[in-house]
Amino acid sequence: MKKAAVFFDIDGTLWNYDKYIPESTKLAIKKLRENGHMAFICSGRARAFIQDPNLLGMGFDGIVCSCGCHIEIDGKILYEKLIDKAFAKDTIELIRSYGFRPILEGPKHMYLDESEFGLDDMFGNIIRRDIGKDLVTIGGDYYGNWVINKMSCATDVEADKRIECFERLSDDYEIITHNEGVCELVPVGHNKATGMLKACELIGIDPKNTFALGDSENDLDMLEAAAVGIAMGNGTDNAKAAADYVTTAFDDDGIYNALKHFNLI
Repeated sequence: MKKAAVFFDIDGTLWNYDKYIPESTKLAIKKLRENGHMAFICSGRARAFIQDPNLLGMGFDGIVCSCGCHIEIDGKILYEKLIDKAFAKDTIELIRSYGFRPILEGPKHMYLDESEFGLDDMFGNIIRRDIGKDLVTIGGDYYGNWVINKMSCATDVEADKRIECFERLSDDYEIITHNEGVCELVPVGHNKATGMLKACELIGIDPKNTFALGDSENDLDMLEAAAVGIAMGNGTDNAKAAADYVTTAFDDDGIYNALKHFNLI
């Protein structure tokens, strides 16, 4: 088989929200690379949000993150799309006027105001757990000095407010709605698929030799753009519909079974 590039979503694909990685997944990534193929993380998470040593220790060739806004290969940043600071300020003011609670996501820091995410907020608690000292405030000394690729928002407001705000943002951002309470705002023209294809260009891999594995709404573009899109058995209905193949659930040897099915391992 020709050298392939395989792109893996993180949450719901490589691990769950408790950061459990099946042993079969670790073995599959190891065998994949031993067979001469390349393995990439391809995540909506910002680079600052990808720090776990157990995840990174699996030996990926590169990281495509922030929905295609940040690409690094062999530890070197080869592509970076940042949101202009003045424009970010305008966006924050707009979304807060609708009651959205923003989280700013960058290559080195995540930005969150504690007054908007209490200790009973699951979204905020996951970020606090995983970011540590690299989680700083939106306001205070950092206000207007953010270095960010994208934003996430808690959108637990009335439906008409949410829709109106999305309409005002739609010229400048790709809006990924995970549910009524959470969305991502990504600079227009960027998604996991554009990041995947840019990474292929940078490493000289034919897009016809790409595989993508994912489970949720921000994986749809990637699943459709890859030569072979693989949805996890625990994935959403939309992810399964966008995929060419549905494997077993992530904790039922889903990655191992998929790579074995396509003779990559």
